[in-house]
Amino acid sequence: MARINNHLVIMAGGVGSRFWPMSTAEKPKQFIDVLGVGKTLLQLTVERFGTLVSPENIWVVTNEKYADIVAEQLPDMPRTNILCEPCRRNTAPCIAYVSWRIKKRDPKANIVVTPSDHIVMNVQEFQRIIGDCMKFTSDTDAIVTLGMKPSRPETGYGYIQANLTAASLRNKGIFRVDSFREKPDLKTAQEYISKNNYYWNAGIFIWNVNTIVNAFRMYQPKLAKIFESMLPVYGTAEEQAVINEKFPTCENISVDYAIMEKAEEIFVCPADFGWSDLGTWGSLLTQSKRDLYGNAAIGQDVQLFECHDCIVHASQEKKVVVQGLDGYIVAEKDDTLLICKLSEEQRIKQFSGEN
Repeated sequence: MARINNHLVIMAGGVGSRFWPMSTAEKPKQFIDVLGVGKTLLQLTVERFGTLVSPENIWVVTNEKYADIVAEQLPDMPRTNILCEPCRRNTAPCIAYVSWRIKKRDPKANIVVTPSDHIVMNVQEFQRIIGDCMKFTSDTDAIVTLGMKPSRPETGYGYIQANLTAASLRNKGIFRVDSFREKPDLKTAQEYISKNNYYWNAGIFIWNVNTIVNAFRMYQPKLAKIFESMLPVYGTAEEQAVINEKFPTCENISVDYAIMEKAEEIFVCPADFGWSDLGTWGSLLTQSKRDLYGNAAIGQDVQLFECHDCIVHASQEKKVVVQGLDGYIVAEKDDTLLICKLSEEQRIKQFSGEN
């Protein structure tokens, strides 16, 4: 299918509270240069799809208070492609809204949906796999999700159980999904990775616009009715006012529960391109360049003495010196300083006082 029908949807409404104080409700992590590379996570996300989707077919669904930040960070994308949710309602209403909105403009659209805050190490391999999946969904009614080859018994991700004996006839690298599994406990996660057919659920989906709209009509008729009824206002001056009225009435439900676990034609494409969802300070440490003692430092001049397995993020400070810490987070932003054991990072939401 020609690139002209390829669309990219980026979900960028999260508040990233586990990355406080770097990430705040005013400016969450997807809009920050978390890796210290001169680009924000949102900008890196758009960049890695560069060869697959043209700027006028990039859509960002976010909270209305972040619309100006998105426009500033993605100047090549039309401002009208920033869709604003008046409140948070999980991924199913978000995806339903953007799907009907795209369908009105391009009834043949082929869509890839991705979160805004993931990182990918091997961009070339990522592009190859996404390109293959988009080719696969362009003229079938299949839903494809990416399954990341697990490197450890991770309890923070959901898993996809693939049926490796049921490869698609049209693409031998894409398999039928047997089941989706919730985030497991450690013992279950160890069982999963001892087998070769369990993958991390990355929350990246590929489908044709008609496939996903029909899936909503079949499995979530209430949601479908809401967004179907708005067809006359999409792309007009009234769109935002109607969304502000209707969106809060949507059920708060994830696309996994709403569609994935119910639909028939669900496939997984196993992938291995150095992926992380960058959900916590610990995952940032894992993905960062580390010194001989396992420390990662992001900032102009960070000096560490007798420290091991620490992550220091202080990009606003001229000079930072840390001595004698093992397994700590040291993070500074806008006159707020956090010093916290990595092993206690699940308490950061509590420390921040943010919901």
